[in-house]
Amino acid sequence: MSNKGRTTPRVVCCAIPIARAAGKVLVITSRKRPNNWVSGVRGQITRFVTTIPSASSTYHFYELDVADLDHDWLESKERRREWVDYAEAVKRLSWKAELAQGLSLSTLAPKR
Repeated sequence: MSNKGRTTPRVVCCAIPIARAAGKVLVITSRKRPNNWVSGVRGQITRFVTTIPSASSTYHFYELDVADLDHDWLESKERRREWVDYAEAVKRLSWKAELAQGLSLSTLAPKR
């Protein structure tokens, strides 16, 4: 994968938004790829999950306990968001291996 002229990989911080009591993950569509799902929302960071390096990026994953969701949010015209269970979240994030891997290391993942 290309670094787009960068001499070092970009750093990406990824939140895994969780409704812990419901066992749900909030997924949000990508702005650039509206049929692909990503994650992101406000809340309290509760746990560092992992760091995953790739050729073009270094991904840092954190669990985020969601405090609330605004009905009118900055990118609401460009993105969709939906609460889903772990299995559905993994399926939706499978287009990007790093995202699925980060989620698989979260506390919502089935115990191995």
